[in-house]
Amino acid sequence: MIRSENLRSGYIQDDVDEYLYTLLPERDAVVSEMEAYAAENRVPIIGPAVARMLALFVQISGAKRIFEMGSAIGYSTIWLARAAGPKVKVFYTDGDQENARRAQNYFHRAGVAKRIEVKVGDALALLKKAPGTFDLIFNDVDKHQYPDALRVALPKLRRGALLITDNTLWSGKAARPAAEDDDDTKGVQEFNRLVYASKELYPVLIPLRDGVTVCRKN
Repeated sequence: MIRSENLRSGYIQDDVDEYLYTLLPERDAVVSEMEAYAAENRVPIIGPAVARMLALFVQISGAKRIFEMGSAIGYSTIWLARAAGPKVKVFYTDGDQENARRAQNYFHRAGVAKRIEVKVGDALALLKKAPGTFDLIFNDVDKHQYPDALRVALPKLRRGALLITDNTLWSGKAARPAAEDDDDTKGVQEFNRLVYASKELYPVLIPLRDGVTVCRKN
């Protein structure tokens, strides 16, 4: 098993982490290759445990119009597209053209390219400009952007839609006072405060891997 940052929690015991990942079924060749590439090149991905949970929420909610904020090499995008089925529209966004090129190759090989619209640029700006509302928005942008990402995402969610955000425990740092110059931890902490204070959202923070917050828009 690849023991990288993508398969490790900063606050769960190592043996519990190991147990969680030994339970998971093997992934197909394309997804396994993406996991290996991410581990070797220190590319952050959500990993298979969080990906399965993300896929489950897509299936339960019946989401068909999905926007992903911060997609990197498209690992989570493939899980979203596969879970939602052939009639889905998933928007991939990333600021790195090389990431997008690699992601598109994976999408074709995984058989989901027709379900995904690739957008290169700032995820927040792209979401603002996107027409209509969404059934599910997955937020995984730079952590200092989290409060702004929430403000942009809220009006783009239809009633009953889900906002799912990764890294909301931030290796456990979210639970401790942030250093003065630690904008990423401060961003995660402010995001967590805002969603739990919001009357528009019903949030639950799930302590899986690096923490995942799932919010339903009221």
